[in-house]
Amino acid sequence: MDLRPGADSCYKCTSCDTSCPVAEVDDSFPGPKFQGPEQWRLKRKEDTEIDDSITGCSNCMRCDGACPSDVPLSQMHNTARGEYVDNQMTKLSREYLRNRILANYGTLAGIGSKVPRLTNAIMGNSLVQKLNERVLGITAERDFPEFADQTFRSWWKQRGGPNVESDEKRIAYFHGDYANYNTVEVAKALVRVYEAFGYEILVPDQRCSGTPMFANGMLDDARRSAAVNVESLGDAIEQGYDVVASCTSCSMALRQEYPELFDFEGTETVAANTYDALEYLLINENVIDPLSEVDAADHDIPDFAYHAPCHSRNQGLDRQAVELFRHLDGVDVADVGDSCSGISGTYGWKEEKYEYSMEIGEEMFEHMEHAAGETGMTECPTCSMQMEHGTGYEIDHPLQVLEAALVDTDVEI
Repeated sequence: MDLRPGADSCYKCTSCDTSCPVAEVDDSFPGPKFQGPEQWRLKRKEDTEIDDSITGCSNCMRCDGACPSDVPLSQMHNTARGEYVDNQMTKLSREYLRNRILANYGTLAGIGSKVPRLTNAIMGNSLVQKLNERVLGITAERDFPEFADQTFRSWWKQRGGPNVESDEKRIAYFHGDYANYNTVEVAKALVRVYEAFGYEILVPDQRCSGTPMFANGMLDDARRSAAVNVESLGDAIEQGYDVVASCTSCSMALRQEYPELFDFEGTETVAANTYDALEYLLINENVIDPLSEVDAADHDIPDFAYHAPCHSRNQGLDRQAVELFRHLDGVDVADVGDSCSGISGTYGWKEEKYEYSMEIGEEMFEHMEHAAGETGMTECPTCSMQMEHGTGYEIDHPLQVLEAALVDTDVEI
């Protein structure tokens, strides 16, 4: 893919560099302007290699929103990182093996979730965590996310599929790996909330959205996953379903990164028919009126410290949860600011990036601790990990709050 023409749109204003959370804390990282347009200008010389600092980019994609000239910065970064991994990274190096494991979390999760309690006991052992750090470079500072006793897809099959049939209201749920293996209650909340609003739900075959693969330059792995997802979701769209995702990084991948990086037939159709789960409800349903009838105290709903993930901001969705839950009586939802959480998917799991990750997240931690609520809320599973890691708070997804307020209550929807 030749992105050199896009580099000519950059007039070096450095807005991307000043928005980059990694450049702010890591003096060795030259910033998105160098990683994007400057590197692509250098590539006009055919023998120029990719600078190895491209692996320092966390793929938060904040630079995309900061650029006044619409330079395709994250597309440049993803493409350059893929070229670097393919052509310059030693495939037997510890960094490559570690990054390949982190990028393909779903593969290992599929194995570990078959015996979740045993896997949780092993991965939660401090000696195993230290061994992972020494051998693979996966930080021992973080607790490995626990697997649920039952995966979402197993629960869905045992349940017998959808409880609601509709020819007019149909969604295909893209749950992603984490909601399938770890935060199953988020996926169940989506099902219960959408069925309460009369939607028929399809849970199509799917692979990882590719987000951790993009971030680690594993574009061949991402391409294989995307091919499965585009075909499966494309079939659902032909049957009248719209695609919704409960993770904003998943919806970001399907909407923006797939069309930027792949040319499968149907990619643009999937991108145009994909939505964040809360976004889709707010577009198509009157959520505010029934929510306004609820007293949070009657449902043990606490005050929240809300963090908008970077990939939510990139889709223009950063205010939707705060504005919606203002209509929920008795709840204070404090926006903890526009800083990055710092974990950026797999970035904060790398031993050499852990301290940078925590330094980036410090502003968010401070704002959370000054908020009235002592429960966090966010749409991103890895931001949720970072919020919990930095503050000790429990973290909810907005769909879980909607479930508590509207499902199995006396509220008329």
